[in-house]
Amino acid sequence: MRSSRRCSRTGCSASAVATMTYVYADSTAVLGPLALRAEPGAYDLCARHAQGLSVPLGWEVIRLSMEEQPEHSTDDLLALADAVREVGLAEPPTPALHGPAEVVELARRGHLTVLADPDRRPD
Repeated sequence: MRSSRRCSRTGCSASAVATMTYVYADSTAVLGPLALRAEPGAYDLCARHAQGLSVPLGWEVIRLSMEEQPEHSTDDLLALADAVREVGLAEPPTPALHGPAEVVELARRGHLTVLADPDRRPD
């Protein structure tokens, strides 16, 4: 299935095949398969511009495999449901007895992270 989205580069009207995002604070750009939908802050690129992507000196480029284009599916939703279920069945973390509330990471699965609500106290 060809994308109806076009390359974000000025003057290029080729079909987009990849999406580039970046984390400015980490000086990192990530180039991967075309996202399922256009997102603010993400740049869709054609094959030529994806292959020739360069970043500022000192930045890192992470290139994800683009062999298989993602299909519209519920995989992320299922992964999120599994992660929430695993955390729900796990022992609750021991809350801090004093000091400011801190974010507590309960579990991580792939690119998903489950965090404890610092304002919620165990019964």
